This record gives sequence, structure tokens and C-alpha cells, in this order.
Amino acid sequence: MDSGEPDITSHPQEEDIESERQTSPALVIDPGKNSQSPKASFVEQNRVVIGGDCDCQSPNVSSVDKSQVLIDSEHDSQTQSVSSVDNSQEEIDGEDCQTPKVSSVNKFEMGVIGELESQSPNPLSVDASGVSVVVKSEDGMYVIPKVGMEFESEDDAYKCYSRYAVLEGFSIRKDFVNKSRINGAVVSRRYTCYRQGYRPNKHYVNVRKSRQETRTGCLAHMTIARQSNGKFRVTHFETKHNHELVTPSTAHMLPSQKRLNFFQAVADDLDNHPGMDGVPKLGMRFDSEDHAYEFYNTYAGRVGFSVRKDYVNRSKIDGAVASRRFTCFREGFRQKDKRDLNVKRPRRETRIGCLAQLVISRQSDGKYRVTHFEEKHNHELVAACRVRMLRSQKRLAVAQGVDGNLVDGTEIQPRLASELLSTTIGDCRNLAYDPIDYKSKLPSRCMREMRVGEADRIRLYFESKHLKSPSFFYAIQLDADDQIANVFWVDAKMVVDYSDFGDVVCFDTTCRLYEDCRLFAPFIGVNHHKQMVIFGAALLYDETVESFKWLFRTFVEAMSGKKPKTILTYGDATMTEAIDSVFPETHHRMCVWHVYQNALRQLSHMFVGSGSFSNDLSSCFFDHEEEEDFINAWKAMLDVYGLWENEWLHEIFECREKWAVAYGRHNFCADIRSAQLRENFSANLKKYLKSDSDVLPFFKHLGKVVNDWHYKELEANYEMGQHMPRLMGDVILLKQARDIYTPKMFEWFQLEYETCLNIVVNQCTENGSLFEYKVSIYGQLQEYTVTFNSVDENVACNCMKFEFVGLLCSHALKVLDYRNIKLLPTKYILKRWTKDARV
Repeated sequence: MDSGEPDITSHPQEEDIESERQTSPALVIDPGKNSQSPKASFVEQNRVVIGGDCDCQSPNVSSVDKSQVLIDSEHDSQTQSVSSVDNSQEEIDGEDCQTPKVSSVNKFEMGVIGELESQSPNPLSVDASGVSVVVKSEDGMYVIPKVGMEFESEDDAYKCYSRYAVLEGFSIRKDFVNKSRINGAVVSRRYTCYRQGYRPNKHYVNVRKSRQETRTGCLAHMTIARQSNGKFRVTHFETKHNHELVTPSTAHMLPSQKRLNFFQAVADDLDNHPGMDGVPKLGMRFDSEDHAYEFYNTYAGRVGFSVRKDYVNRSKIDGAVASRRFTCFREGFRQKDKRDLNVKRPRRETRIGCLAQLVISRQSDGKYRVTHFEEKHNHELVAACRVRMLRSQKRLAVAQGVDGNLVDGTEIQPRLASELLSTTIGDCRNLAYDPIDYKSKLPSRCMREMRVGEADRIRLYFESKHLKSPSFFYAIQLDADDQIANVFWVDAKMVVDYSDFGDVVCFDTTCRLYEDCRLFAPFIGVNHHKQMVIFGAALLYDETVESFKWLFRTFVEAMSGKKPKTILTYGDATMTEAIDSVFPETHHRMCVWHVYQNALRQLSHMFVGSGSFSNDLSSCFFDHEEEEDFINAWKAMLDVYGLWENEWLHEIFECREKWAVAYGRHNFCADIRSAQLRENFSANLKKYLKSDSDVLPFFKHLGKVVNDWHYKELEANYEMGQHMPRLMGDVILLKQARDIYTPKMFEWFQLEYETCLNIVVNQCTENGSLFEYKVSIYGQLQEYTVTFNSVDENVACNCMKFEFVGLLCSHALKVLDYRNIKLLPTKYILKRWTKDARV
């Protein structure tokens, strides 16, 4: 990664306490207790969430208390790890290879560039001559800085000093930094109190409302210097302040604490999410047995062993797999065979009784859950450069092209591996797969060429992402000239989001400013709060059918074979052909948002001098759910603005059944259009997609956007646990819905219920157990037909709102109430809209 690229775990220069306020659930304050002093009350009367462990003890706490202070950690951040592998050699196929040390993924970048690393710190080492000063929590020790203490990195030093500042009640600022002129590495760094120094006065003479003075020349600071071993040692530590420290009730407003809490909240959520780091955990769920195997085999490829399908238990009723055990390839022992005595060259013994395994069992919903996981091995693991030779890993594409084999009858040029990846077998890099897809090369040159050096920057960026988090996946498609044509990437957070909310996917290809710009094509969805999430992304330099087919196949591969139920696109002919080929069972519709964006470009001249055209156009696209209403509104717009002769509007109206909201309501769409209206995702990225601009700033900005989406979900989850939506009345049905749905979805549901109070039943016909009701809103002529089956209590309305968005409409709710059904049937509660959507 470029040395100039900012890391989201780094903290920018702190300004004043008046920085933008940002609430954070990471700090829990109990206002019911009176604070006695800025220091003691902060520690003793409140619960502060601080991550990190240290196994060192001290009888004294100099700057906080004379005894160890107990902090009740409300949210415990734990880090899972894979057992380390000793540096030894593993012989495979008669060759020896040095086995690198492997650990689990305890860092993970959220989004595409978010540079967001887990805040779980490395253990801090202390100078042997010094005595550590610690603060004790329920699950670990937190080190207080001391001269002579050593840190693994500059960031670890910042975290330690920032936690100390939390206990003391002040904010810190990154002040002086000294970097090497040779390689730009930090040689020394000083962290100061936020009230260090004085503000110059000459710039504020004519300011009417001058900012409050916060700097008082405080000398409290900590200085670290890089040692010969690469670690950072505390060379100076000043604890005295010349000002009062902050009270516990306002400590979370300090600039450095706001940033720390923001990053900690996002990182903790990533660390605690099952499977986020690619390591199996008890309770993890999989859609099928094959998905569980793929996940475990991918994990095995990173750690360095092969997987064997061992024990299986099948149902005596339908023969389906009830439970299955996957083991290490060195599990058990080989049975002795009398024939072995007469064999001149017996097979090498590979089984040595390794107990590493993963056991899954089928649940009542048909999915599989991890019931047992043993990660420890009793043997040396395989180096990354030899993983590809293991039996279960041979399906991976690492050997393709690098060995110069024939793929699809075409000889791969050896120079490609060095030019595009700079990776060979001898490098022994930590890559369990080859990102270059040699099987799907384009038959011709790509439509647009990259800038000089752009391929190298993309390659290096993605390599660094994968090395930091092996769960980060990317793939590259080449054209006929062996140049990069298309790139796709996805990280572990996106995979998890897709597993929870991948039923509806919007393939957005509108993020382009000019025709010659690089095409950014993200896969977008919505979560249970109706907030946008991203499932994956691609940079396309070619837009042929072959390119789209490759992209869709790669997307399915990254998602372990799971395909969406509905995919929304712009509707281009080449894209449609590719979708019909790769997603034959998926409902494909033109995204109304995409069509609307195109309408804005085609009709841009109509916005000049007309303030109402924008509203009328938007209303035609989004506000009419009935066919008759839509057609009438469309014709009225053409009449008012004289657009009957507009060819583009005529063409788009002819294919209205593919995109208009009034059509295709039998296909679930998760109301994704409303989320797109709120975020306007493409508009925020267009300026970074110019063909003459560097691609790295685009990655950076995209990461910030995705990180912001993630934090919005964390905030929504926090608010969901703290506040209950207000009920319109003491209604059993609403109380049930409020407990089940997320607040956003409950508000929508409550509006439907409020509408149903004004609905009247006009007619009822009975045919055995089937009842048909004609209902309408009081005072309106339009009627809706609702059918009800008294045997299974199935209810269906011809407006098809439940089929379209996953919530029962007001018409169906009226019939349920008419039938004295006071609780919402579970069959009409879609899990993706509930509080337990991610469980």
C-alpha cells in the first residue's frame, strides 16, 4: 500500500474540544451516581469500554488510584486465534519447504479501503527493569504508560496512551513526529494533552464569535522512539496537567475519545461477528453441507492442511445428511495390512492421529450448524507455497498459469505472473489462490485501457489487503493481450452481509461521469434497518457479454455458490444476456432507480425554468403502486410538459413492465429503491472515476463510505436496544410487531395498521374453507381483493405488498382483524426485517 495512504486505525491531528460531536455506544455513563473527583469517579462509578489485555501486574496505580481499580467492561472484545505453527519443514512430494508461522486473522478491513483494523491490541512488552502499572478489568490488564515500556508498533503506543487518557479524563493529540529520510518510517513520536501549547491570536482579531480557548500550555505528554529491534520505547512520560480534567459525564466528547470509540465500535463488531475472520466458530450456520465444506477447506488452505470428509450420519427417512464431520487429512491411523510386508516401496505414513475437525448437524430449518470445532493439530502445518499441492486444495487455481500449463488449449505466458502479481512459487507468499482467472480470458482487447502504472497500483493495493486479511478475495480477468480487463473484490464483511441480506441484489452500473471513465460496478443490497450494504464491487474496463458473465460467475464463487432471488440492473442487452446465462433461476428486473437516473440525463433540458418537473417525474417513477394510477400519471406528465414526441420516453414506456413499480410486484425487491434515494451512492463516487485520476483516492473514498454505512448500522443496533418505538395505541398486534421488527420496519408496519383502521369490508364470499373479501379505504372507490383460507390461515391480497416488500398490507391486516386473529402469524414475519436478522 502506498506509504502516503492514511490508515483508519491511525488518528489524525487533534484540534479542539469543539470538534464535531459524535455519540458512541462504547462509553456507558451512569448518571445516577454523583462524581466525587474527576479521576476516582471516572473509574469507580462508571463503566468504560476499553479493549486490550496484558498479563502484567503492579501493586500501584500512580495516576489513577493507589490500588488496582476495577472497571466493569460492558462489552468484552475477544480475539480468536489459530494455533501458531512452529518454523519447521514439511515434506510434500519429496520436496522440503520452510513453514511460516501462521496465526488467525485478528485484523479485518471493513469495506473496500476502510483500512479499519481490529482494535484488539498486541500484548505490550515492558522493560525488564521496570515495574508495570496496570488497571484491572474482568478479563484482562490495561497497562499505564511508563518510561522504558516497549510497544510492538506506534499505533499500540497510541492506544495505550489513549486508554490511560480515558481513565485520567483528558484527550490526546498527535504532536511532533520525526521520520527517517531513508524510508520514511517513524523514528520518534510525541503524544500530548489536547490543551498543549497556545493558539495564535493574529488570525482571530476580526472574528465576531471567537472560538473558546482550550489550549493552556499543558506539558503532559508521552514520547516514544523506535529501537533497533523495530519496537517503540517510551523515552519520556509527563503526567502533570495545568488544568482540571474532564468529568466522566463529558469524557466521551473529547476528540480522541470520540475517534477511539468509533473505531473500537466498528472493530469490535467485526471481531465478534461469527465467521468474520474466516475461522470456524461454534454456532455458525451454513445453507448446505457443501457450503460448510467450502468454508472449512478455505480456512484449511490459509492455515496449511488438507481436509477429509470423514464420518456422515444420514436420515433414515429421506437419506439427507443429518450430521457430518470434516477432519484433517492426518486424522486417525492407517490400519496394518499383511500385504504391506511384501511391498518393496511402501507408501509414506501420513496419518498420525490428528484430532483437528469440524462437525456440523442439520437444524429444523434445513440449515447446518457447527456443533464441534477442534483447531489444534499434532503435526507441522504446510507452508503457503505448498498448500496448493494438498489434495483438498488442488481445486484452487494457484497452479494455473504459474506452471505454464495449458488452460483451455491456450499456453499461458510465464511473464504474466511476474508482471501482474509478482508472485512465483519461490516467493512462498501467503496467497492460497491465484487471483488471475486464466480460464476466462477475453477473446479480444478490452474496450478501455488503464493509465500507465494503474495496474501495478491496483495489484499492490489488493495484495496488501489480502496479506492483512486472508479473507479478502479478489479476481482479475485478462484480455487477449494479457492486460487487465476487469477486477472484482470482496471482503469478509461483504460475504457476511450477503449471507444475511443477499436475497435481493442491485447491480449498479450508473457510477460513471463520462463515457471514457472507468466503470465502477458494485453489488448493493439493504439490511434489516433499510440501510444500504455492499456485497462486492468491480472495476470494469470492458463491458462485453463475456466480461459480465465472468463477473457474475466470480461473484457467485466468492459467495460459496449462493445466488440471489432477485437481481436488479439497468437492463442493458449485454448484461441481460449474461444474467440469463449465470442466474437462470433468479428474477431479473430493471432497477427503477437506474431508469430514473437515466431519465435525469435524457431530460436534463426540462429542468431549466421548471420547478415542478423534477417532482412530477420522480412521482411517476416511485409513487404509484397501481397500474392504472401509474399510466394516468405518466400521460398527465406528457400532456403538461409536451413530451408526447420524446422518443426516449416512448421507448421506456413500452418496456414499463420490466421496471415500473406497478408491475412485477410478485417478485421480492426489499424496497431497495428507497435506500438508494436516501444514499445517492453513485453521486458520491463519480468524481473519483475520471479516467485521468489516480485509482487509489477512489478506493480510499469508497472505504470511507462503506465504513460510514457500517457504523450507521451499529448506531441503529444500539438505538434499537436502548429505545422502543412509540405505539399508537394499546394494541396486542402492535406490541408483538414492535418486539419482533427493527424500529424502521415497525414504523412502516404501524402505518399499515393505522391505514387498516379506515378500511371497510364491502363484500364477503365463501367457497368451502376459502373466503374472498372485497375491501376499500373509507370514502374511496378502489377495491382490493383479499383471500383467506380458514384451514391454514393463509391470507393474500391482490396488491401483493407482502410478496413485494415482505410486510403484510393494510388490506390483509384488516381481514385478519375481521377474522379475530390478534397476533401476526409467524409465516408472515420475514426474518430479514427482524431484530434477529443477523442471528
